[in-house]
Amino acid sequence: MNLIRHLRAAVLVAASFSPLIAAAQAADATYPRGIRIGLAPLEGLSPAKGFVGFESADGAVKVLLTELPPAAYGEVEAAFKAQPEGVGGIKPQSLETGAGKAYYTIESGKDGDTPVRRYSMIVSGGAFSGYVAVQVAESSSAAVTDDKVRQMFGTVTTRKDVPVDEQLALMPFKVTELANFKMVRTLAPGSALLLGDAESEAKIETAPFMVLGLIGSAPEKSDDRARFAQQAAAQVPGLRDARITLSEPVRIDGAPGFETRIEAISGADKTPVTVVQWLRFGGGNVAVRIIASAPREGWSSAFPRFRSVRDGIRMR
Repeated sequence: MNLIRHLRAAVLVAASFSPLIAAAQAADATYPRGIRIGLAPLEGLSPAKGFVGFESADGAVKVLLTELPPAAYGEVEAAFKAQPEGVGGIKPQSLETGAGKAYYTIESGKDGDTPVRRYSMIVSGGAFSGYVAVQVAESSSAAVTDDKVRQMFGTVTTRKDVPVDEQLALMPFKVTELANFKMVRTLAPGSALLLGDAESEAKIETAPFMVLGLIGSAPEKSDDRARFAQQAAAQVPGLRDARITLSEPVRIDGAPGFETRIEAISGADKTPVTVVQWLRFGGGNVAVRIIASAPREGWSSAFPRFRSVRDGIRMR
C-alpha cells in the first residue's frame, strides 16, 4: 500500500477561518477521549464536537486524530524509502516527534469551492499506527503556516492504553461487568468496545473475546427478528467455514433479544471457535449487539463470563 493512500485516509471538512491561531507552545500532549494518540494543539483549538480531534471556534481549522493498524506505519516507511521523491508531485517528509520518527505530506486541494491546505502524518504507536490530519483554509495560511503545523506535529505522543473508565464513559450504554478480561480496547470511540484475554489484538481469536456495540436498522417487529439476527451473524468478520447451530429468541434483562450460535474457523492459526451473537432490542430500530468468541475447547468456561458481561449492560 503506497504512502499517499495511507496519508489521505481521512478527509476533514472545513469552511472559513478568521481567528489568529498561534503555534503550540511546549506543553503536555492532550489526548482526545478514547484514543492512544495525542498532541499539543495550536492555540485557539478546542476539542471537536463532531469528530475525534480539535477545531477552531468557527469550525474552519480541524485536526483529526485516529488509530490505524500497526502495519500501516511500516508500509508508509517502506514506501518513503523506496520513493523518497514522492508520488504525484507530493513529496513525503520526515520529522522527529514525541513518539518517534513520523512521516507527513502537504498538499493543496478544495473543500467544495474553498481552497484548503491539507497535512497528513503517520507515526508508530507500537501496537497501532497513529494518524493525524489537518485542514486549513487557504485564507488562513498566513496565520497557520506549514512551519506551525509541523511544530504541532512534533508534539505528537502516544500512550500504551486508554484508561478503562475513560473508554466505558464513551459508550452509548453502561458496562457494569468486565468479567476479568485482561484487555479492554475501544474499537471506535463511542461505538464499539473489545474485551479480550489474548496478549495482543493480532492473536485475539486464540482466547475468549467479546465485541460490544450498537447495530442500526434493527426490526421493531418480532416476526422480522429471526431473519435479521441470522443475517447479522452471517456478517461476523474473520470466520471461515461458519455454520449456525442455534438461533432463537431470548429475554435479556427483561428486554426482547435473539441468540445465535456459530461453529467456525478463525484467524491465521485456523483456530476452531464457537461464537455467540446476542441482539438486545429496545425502543426504535437500534439494538445492542454482543459478539463473543472462544476456542471450542475452552467454550464451557468462557460462556458464563460472556453472559455475565451481557447481563451487566445497562442502557443510558
